Amino acid sequence: MKRLLLLLAVAALAQCKRRVPEPTPPLGLAASAAAPSRAPSSAVAEPSARQPAPTSEDDVLPADAAAGAVRFAVIGDYGADTPAEAAVAALVKRWRPEFLITLGDNNYPAGEAATIDKNIGQFYAEFIGNYRGRFGPGSAKNRFWPALGNHDWVVGVDPYLDYFTLPGNERYYDVDLGLVHLYALDSDVHEPDGISPESKQAAWLKERLAASKSCYDVIYFHHPAYSTADHGPTLAMRWPFRKWGAEVVFAGHDHTYERFEVDGIPYFVNGLGGSSKYEFPTAPTPETRFRYNEEFGAMRVIATPAQIAYEFFTIDGKKRDSFTVAANCGRKIGIAY
Repeated sequence: MKRLLLLLAVAALAQCKRRVPEPTPPLGLAASAAAPSRAPSSAVAEPSARQPAPTSEDDVLPADAAAGAVRFAVIGDYGADTPAEAAVAALVKRWRPEFLITLGDNNYPAGEAATIDKNIGQFYAEFIGNYRGRFGPGSAKNRFWPALGNHDWVVGVDPYLDYFTLPGNERYYDVDLGLVHLYALDSDVHEPDGISPESKQAAWLKERLAASKSCYDVIYFHHPAYSTADHGPTLAMRWPFRKWGAEVVFAGHDHTYERFEVDGIPYFVNGLGGSSKYEFPTAPTPETRFRYNEEFGAMRVIATPAQIAYEFFTIDGKKRDSFTVAANCGRKIGIAY
């Protein structure tokens, strides 16, 4: 009898154990324990059902991107209707920038009317004001501020001028956005108003900078004043930008990314927008601070009354370079931030 009772007790205990559920691990623990923290580069990791898909670094805005910040993108040498251009456009759109500036060569290979919409509007129509192309309604106000490049000049600039609605003479112009003031220059030798520091165009810039009350005066054009890549520097564009009041100078033309420090302000070459990639045939200069040419990408700029941050990301979402400068807005006459 005792043996029978013992057998019945063991059976009951086993039945109870089958009814008790397994303990549930904390949210996300099972997924992180079952898989490595980073998928191999040759594989695409499936997102966990319990967690959102992981974001790349370019999707995460820095803490200083708060109310009052101005966020914009910078692309160069992009207008070639390539998969790389599409990838750069997708990267840029994830940032939700307020506007874009371009550093020239918007329409390869010759700046023709027949190619301009598929090279530009196909990828960036949603930023273009007064858009009349085939790729959607465009933007209610213009958020696309290009600069001319040498490829835009090949057949003349009429297709470019007809396609965009820009201020001033449209070859070079400025846009006052409050905290940030844009100055698009034409650095091509065909510019009727010249490209030397003594030119009519330079005199216009000097006057406009002297009148600026913005915290950040942003200069951009196509042919770089400093570069160690295939084209090299364009000496004619070595204007006294800092002396005249600029905070930063952007250029393209060389299909690389390079950051310099000149007269105490940053100069950037940013030509990896989707056309091709160039080599660095010469050594870094004393002004060179960083250079890169392995993958296509774009720059994200975040300006606040306290500082301005310049970041370069590649299409894989990796931040390759970052440089932050504290604001000095008080030197601008009449500004109170």
